[in-house]
Amino acid sequence: MCATVNCKQIWRAVIRRKTIFVSEDTKLARVLTTVDLTALGIGSTLGVGIYVLAGEVAKNYAGPAVVISFLIAAIASIFAGLCYAEFGARVPKAGSAYIYSYVCVGELIAFLIGWNLILEYVIGSASVVKGLFTYLDALVNNAMSTFLQQNIPLNLSSIAPFPDLFSLGVTLVFSVALALGAKESSVVNNLFTCINLAVVLFVIISGFWQVNIANWSIPKEQVPSEKYGDGGFAPYGISGIIRGAAACFYGFIGFDCIATAGEEARSPQKSIPIAITASLLIVFLAYFGMSTVLTMMLPYYDQDEKAPFPYVYDIIGWPVAKYVVSAGALCGLLSSLLGAMFPLPRIIYAMASDGLLFQFMGKIHPKFQTPFLGTLLAGLLTGTLSCIFELSQLFKMMAIGTLLAYSVVATCVLILRYSAVVDNKKEDDQKHLTMKLIWNQLFNKNLTRPNRLSSLIVTVEVCIFCLLSFCISTVLTQYEKETVNAWVSAIVAVCATLILVIMISISCQPTSLEKISFMVPFVPWVPSISILINIYLMTMLDQMTWIRFGVWMAFGTYVQPDR
Repeated sequence: MCATVNCKQIWRAVIRRKTIFVSEDTKLARVLTTVDLTALGIGSTLGVGIYVLAGEVAKNYAGPAVVISFLIAAIASIFAGLCYAEFGARVPKAGSAYIYSYVCVGELIAFLIGWNLILEYVIGSASVVKGLFTYLDALVNNAMSTFLQQNIPLNLSSIAPFPDLFSLGVTLVFSVALALGAKESSVVNNLFTCINLAVVLFVIISGFWQVNIANWSIPKEQVPSEKYGDGGFAPYGISGIIRGAAACFYGFIGFDCIATAGEEARSPQKSIPIAITASLLIVFLAYFGMSTVLTMMLPYYDQDEKAPFPYVYDIIGWPVAKYVVSAGALCGLLSSLLGAMFPLPRIIYAMASDGLLFQFMGKIHPKFQTPFLGTLLAGLLTGTLSCIFELSQLFKMMAIGTLLAYSVVATCVLILRYSAVVDNKKEDDQKHLTMKLIWNQLFNKNLTRPNRLSSLIVTVEVCIFCLLSFCISTVLTQYEKETVNAWVSAIVAVCATLILVIMISISCQPTSLEKISFMVPFVPWVPSISILINIYLMTMLDQMTWIRFGVWMAFGTYVQPDR
């Protein structure tokens, strides 16, 4: 009997959902405007990758067709961004994907997503500040790393060869700045972001003086090696463009930090959708413009993978422009660091407020109106990781966390859009479930409002859709070069057919009558495509990444405070 009671209690905790009242007060200061949120999204997304990614993808994956890769990646990111925008309008609270999943799915999934987001933002912040150290160290001919290596060596395996005190110090300074107020830190972020965008415009405008359209149509016989493909606009073919798009997709990660500021925005239901859409559009235009001029200024196979723009300015004899790009890269790194560190204490605050983390971590400072202690603790954790660990193996864990959060948000959009808002207990809701009733409802033509059956059908079909997406993605990634194999083709064909049937069935169901300030268009297709893309990218990650991810999830479940 006791075991039965415990099982019921556990199940209630698993499915327990959070009720949100949009009008309820917040302890945080509502000081951020739409411009502030847009700058936060741009700054977090448009880091040093804008000066590196185009050259790397052009040389190794797509050639001049890197512009198409960025377009595909931008479209995929916009699908995810639209889902975040709807939830930002629906649930304007601090916590991003954590709070969205808590409202829609239940407490267990919410905790796993929140714990996962903490890992994502910690590693993201640590990697950015580590990149800042590496970039500055290179500018001074490795003087900082040489000094630390000679004076404070760490002769231990699995950690850095020396303690990166610079990264620790910078992280602590930024965490203190964030703890002192959201508005003050957003002003600094706006400044860094404006400088970064100004440098991007400088590169695009100055680059057009040196473009050569012939670099987009180089004949095969002029390509120096077979490893650089067949020349032309797409030397590596369609598959190269798709692989390039997968790499470019990570260049758009970061906009989700806007959603964590739901309780600090002045008009979150309007500002969050506008800021997410505007930041993704501006970031795409920046990537598209930079990749266009870069591949026209220099043949794709001559690009420098680590520093393409300083290299190309050396080639054309513009040394001053090289230093301008370096200044932009530094500002991009600083704004990325602010954007990466900003969401972490908000996630901690939201989870601590709900009792899923220790509550002292979510206390709001009466003067600064920020999660003061949570911000400092998050900064200390981030600084410690960047100080003593090499983070190259952890980048992929950040990717899996982001993609999982994107998938959950898109799933929640689908479930809520087709959910019955209230149970009116009318006759159609009181019918006993029969196979005939379920079959008729699968391809509904008459029902005009969602009921319990239609909502249940959509929920089950969304779960099956996710499983089929994982199946088809795993097959495609594991047997990429064996697509002509009969059994592989059969699995892909069956999964694709079932996915299409499920999508048609979902589209036949009545949608919720609830209206909010922003709603994702073309539901269920846009959220479903977003889920499929995110799951496909997750299956491309290696096995060790999944193992580390599982260990982190198990650790989070173990240390969760009792409620």
